[in-house]
Amino acid sequence: MGTLAAISHGNSRSLIERAADVALKEHRRLVLVPRETPLSQIHLRNMLQVSQAGAVVMPAAPGFYSQPQGIDDLIDFIVARVLDQVGIAHDVGKRWSGQ
Repeated sequence: MGTLAAISHGNSRSLIERAADVALKEHRRLVLVPRETPLSQIHLRNMLQVSQAGAVVMPAAPGFYSQPQGIDDLIDFIVARVLDQVGIAHDVGKRWSGQ
């Protein structure tokens, strides 16, 4: 959440924060995957602020509708969604077929 706060306020204390700052200012794709829980109002405000600036916020919350069989399936679920957001083709995890 410290990195998210820095990004939402334009503070670049590290290379990751600077890269995020540049991505936002150049209107490039920025996907943030916070894993903290529970969320405070400050966390939610920071998420809203980066979202309004153009970032995609995807909390690391796996779906259970795919009936995961273990931790690897839960991880694959999140990784697949992130790869989808950044436009990288993959064969990670099961795809929803609508059935």
